[in-house]
Amino acid sequence: MSGFGRLARAKAGSSLPRAALPCLEWAELEDALLCGVSLGLRVVAYFAAEEPGGAKLYLVLADDAGSEVAIGTTRSPGTEFPSLTPRCPQVHLFEREIAEQYGIRPAGHPWLKPVRFAPALLRRNGALQVTAESLAPGVIDFYRVEGEEVHEVGVGPVHAGVIEPGHFRFQCHGEEVFHLEISLGYQHRGVERALIGGPDRRSVHYLETVAGDTTIGHCTAYCEVLESLGGSQATARGAALRGIALELERLANHVGDLGALAGDVGFLPTASYCGRLRGDFLNLTAEICGSRFGRGLVRPGGAQFDLDEAMVAALQERLDRAFTDSRAAIELLWGAPSVMERFEGTGVVPREVALELGLNGPAARASGLDRDARRDHPSGIFRFHHIPVAIADSGDVFARAFVRWLEIQRSVTFVGELLAALPRGPLWREVASVGGSRVAVSLVEGWRGEICHVALTDAAGRFERYKVIDPSFHNWNAVAYALRGQQISDFPLCNKSFNLSYCGHDL
Repeated sequence: MSGFGRLARAKAGSSLPRAALPCLEWAELEDALLCGVSLGLRVVAYFAAEEPGGAKLYLVLADDAGSEVAIGTTRSPGTEFPSLTPRCPQVHLFEREIAEQYGIRPAGHPWLKPVRFAPALLRRNGALQVTAESLAPGVIDFYRVEGEEVHEVGVGPVHAGVIEPGHFRFQCHGEEVFHLEISLGYQHRGVERALIGGPDRRSVHYLETVAGDTTIGHCTAYCEVLESLGGSQATARGAALRGIALELERLANHVGDLGALAGDVGFLPTASYCGRLRGDFLNLTAEICGSRFGRGLVRPGGAQFDLDEAMVAALQERLDRAFTDSRAAIELLWGAPSVMERFEGTGVVPREVALELGLNGPAARASGLDRDARRDHPSGIFRFHHIPVAIADSGDVFARAFVRWLEIQRSVTFVGELLAALPRGPLWREVASVGGSRVAVSLVEGWRGEICHVALTDAAGRFERYKVIDPSFHNWNAVAYALRGQQISDFPLCNKSFNLSYCGHDL
């Protein structure tokens, strides 16, 4: 049997005994990964974990057609392993992360640079040690294009405004961008390390702040992990309220980003209105739980705040009003020739590139990839209520913007339907203690794309390893690709059309 055929299968949002995971030989894991990707599966997690007897590598593939995940592991083959990046670019960042977190080098990796400026590690005699050569933030060798009249433009890592640090280095000929290198990791916070030994009272707060604009998405993924480890599920009413909150989070961010895109091309009517309308959608979440970003709303077993009939009616009225105003503001974009001239054909990511890089979320759907975890790996309320997937095919700024507009319309309809038919019953149920020596995988479609959480528990049911993969981790490389051959003045527009997270990447 091939390595792929030996992978353990499970539904996302469920857990397995760790003993049920096949421990493959390295060649078998390599075969499993490459074979799975050739069959259309996606690499959603690939990471190392320190265990008795040495480090192990864990691989999680998503089978969208079968609504399953395939999981396997292997013992680390010493201090290095053969890089698979040349044959599977989806693992590009995962392999770099394994090298810097566990001192296991992917031999033959074409771009072995830091993912985050964390303490440098080295493995000696099987033991992991912090070395004296730890990198200062930003102190690395950058790629350079040589040639007459080629020049370099650096942006960041400190930016105007309140955005987080990230360094962008452009190799240009005149205004044309030959190459963009993106260097992140300036605010490495040690979130995954802080989760080890949990779950405890702090754990949920760490996950709510992985990326503050995706509080609901990450907290839902965490709660689904705990529920699966405890052999439980959220109540029907709690799951419905989670679904409402998740789509309100999507609405607020999509409307805000369309306004920001309008601002980037100087189209003030949409920019001005959407800035205010983003606040209207955020305030709907605040009406439910008191926090505009949804902190405290989602909890294991369900939700922590309920709606009575008067609140439901008020939310529906305010939702309808906010959507009516949003439609009036956003549809101005599609009829403005000056806007369309800047959106269309700018920052194109072709379907084959999106597939090769393993993109997810609106960025993938704008390039023609039909993938959405709400449909492909449904959990919670999405097992019973479905949202049609919005797809475009041009892969440019226009496609990424228009997919957002389609998703706004469908999320408003979905929230309205749930408000009109909220399940009765308890808001939450007690979740049993986390099971010992298990592995759990959760996939949640956040507003940026697919959020993946993987938990490994020890014999006592404590987190031995907790892996978080924000959609930005997969999608940042597409921003660099989108700038090739563009004008350097197109960067703000291209960057905002993805609007990826710095903090979600810099765990």
